[in-house]
Amino acid sequence: MKDQKVTLKYILTGILAVAFTWFIHEFTHWLTSELLGYETIMRLNGTASVKGQNPTELHKALISISGPIITIIQGLIVFILLKSRGWNKYLYTLLFTAFYMRLLAGLMNFIMPNDEARVGQYLGIGTFTLSIIISGLLFFMIYKIARKYKLNWKFQLWTVLIILLASSILILSDQFFRIRIL
Repeated sequence: MKDQKVTLKYILTGILAVAFTWFIHEFTHWLTSELLGYETIMRLNGTASVKGQNPTELHKALISISGPIITIIQGLIVFILLKSRGWNKYLYTLLFTAFYMRLLAGLMNFIMPNDEARVGQYLGIGTFTLSIIISGLLFFMIYKIARKYKLNWKFQLWTVLIILLASSILILSDQFFRIRIL
């Protein structure tokens, strides 16, 4: 049986996985926007053009999809490492966080269009199409790893709770304190 003990180190790794995933996702939005010539603000859970900046619809779509692309790349890299190099529960937190982040974003589309929804609307393929595809791809990776290493339900539940709690704190901190990173 593979190591599935939930230790303090695992919990801290899960928290760091959430912080890293959110940072790299938002940084990619920010960088894409800046490279397209827009002065942009980056917060913990979002980016926004400075007032008076008005990106074109194409640029908005490119900025929107850049974050999910880097999150998919993160998931793919971790998936490949877990498939080829063996079990590492600490790496698994990065794969699970990528999945959870895109699933949550997809669910938030019911309230307000998120990254994939904005791109789907721009492409004329619907609000939920890209979210379903991306979340499905990341879930497939989780499923394959969970099956390969026979991950038990307790380990999976703890992983969900750690990622859920850490991401909730991050999102709520951004909403209440509007912490500007860049």
